[in-house]
Amino acid sequence: MIRPLKLAIIGGGPSGFYLASRLLSLFPQAYADSLRVHIFDRLWAPHGLVRYGVAPDHPEVKNCTHKFDSAASDPRLKFFGNANVASNGVDALNSVPLSSLKKNYTHLVFATGCTEPNMHPLLPRDDGIIPALDIVHWYTRHPSNPSPPPLSSTNHVSIIGMGNVSLDVARMLLCPPSLLEKYDVPIHVLDALRNSKVKHVSVIGRRGPLEAAFTTKELREMMNLPDVALRPLEKSVLDVQASTRQQSRTLDLLKKGSKAAFGTTLKTWSLDFYRNPLGVTVPSSKSPSYSLSLGHTTVDSVTKRAGPLLDPKGAPITSVLPTSLIVPAMGFHAEPSSAAPYAQWYDLDQKYIKTLLGGRVSTTNLDTEEPKIYASGWAATGAKGVLASTMMNAYSVAEAILEDWTNLTPSSTNSNTHPVAISSSPWDAPPPEILDGLSSANITTYEDWLAVDAEEVRRASAGGKERERMDWNEAKKFLYDTARQK
Repeated sequence: MIRPLKLAIIGGGPSGFYLASRLLSLFPQAYADSLRVHIFDRLWAPHGLVRYGVAPDHPEVKNCTHKFDSAASDPRLKFFGNANVASNGVDALNSVPLSSLKKNYTHLVFATGCTEPNMHPLLPRDDGIIPALDIVHWYTRHPSNPSPPPLSSTNHVSIIGMGNVSLDVARMLLCPPSLLEKYDVPIHVLDALRNSKVKHVSVIGRRGPLEAAFTTKELREMMNLPDVALRPLEKSVLDVQASTRQQSRTLDLLKKGSKAAFGTTLKTWSLDFYRNPLGVTVPSSKSPSYSLSLGHTTVDSVTKRAGPLLDPKGAPITSVLPTSLIVPAMGFHAEPSSAAPYAQWYDLDQKYIKTLLGGRVSTTNLDTEEPKIYASGWAATGAKGVLASTMMNAYSVAEAILEDWTNLTPSSTNSNTHPVAISSSPWDAPPPEILDGLSSANITTYEDWLAVDAEEVRRASAGGKERERMDWNEAKKFLYDTARQK
């Protein structure tokens, strides 16, 4: 009897689905029925960052979901949404203790991503200091349901950080709402954008244009926004030598400037290079705005690190920027909570899961102990790279899983088989907590998602819109009504 491979993937984002797709395609056809893959996600809908992180006006980035749909059509793969896997079996709705997965699976992968925003230590959360992740979750209707940003009373926004997320947020705040109506922007978000008083967005970075993390594609989109102008950069900022093709393209775009001429538009934006936040003064009766204190910086030509710019007397040069809303966009990290299912392998310094070659999190993967444990995607690498790099990482972990299974699986002629420690009956069943959730309609399946997906598209089609997103309450009611009609 061949030793089965029953894999649990915690996290239904791109990494989890890429890994599942790869493993399903690589698994030996002769033993195809000995493989089962179960994907668990704490959110009710699959696809993670693709659904709840990609800007609505970037629909082409979401095309990878076709591959995920194809993988999910394989009967060996099952998706379970609203499944909150925790290290200690937290007593909450749809909670699944990690111990339950360990008893039911031969292999386990953490593909939980990086779900927490990095905050600037000198810019604590406040009514007017909102992490970019909250704004992204607001305009993508994430189940966390963050409060909307106060756009109706905001005229100036300061975004801290110069990555793609910074430009995504800036573009969403400055883009004419009429251009966003065809995308899957929720109605309440469009209404807020129509009533927005935002006139200027400052994108602030402590280093220069050569070190900016945003792509030329994102920058070009900002430059081409209709009726929005970039404040021209000082010549000294652009008087730097590019050493890569990407840097050359960035400099060319910056020198050319925005399509709309500065001084001719109601809305503007700026790239404030060589500025490092030093602190903030909150609004008061005397000053209705936040006062963002900025240290001027210079970049070391060797280390590429930013340091303070000094005046002729050796004192740091600073300035104050009055602003209505401060948005830190400084990346993300994996949740450090002790309740997180990967808590015992979490690296407090790196802020993600410690891994070995092939995404293995333990040397026990090399012996007969079960389950074999791995980490994939941002959970294992930190929040870096694009979808293509996430895909390649997931593929490498899938290949490591298959390699470990192959090494521990005896040939059909060898009678010294390893024990299979799977407590579920039948062997390919999910844990009992999932079965209970399915019976109460609190756990979702991929079939549920496909039905909701089609309904979201249908509801928006009459108005020429990409889709009209549902929240969980709307999706649950729709699924309930659909089931009653059958």
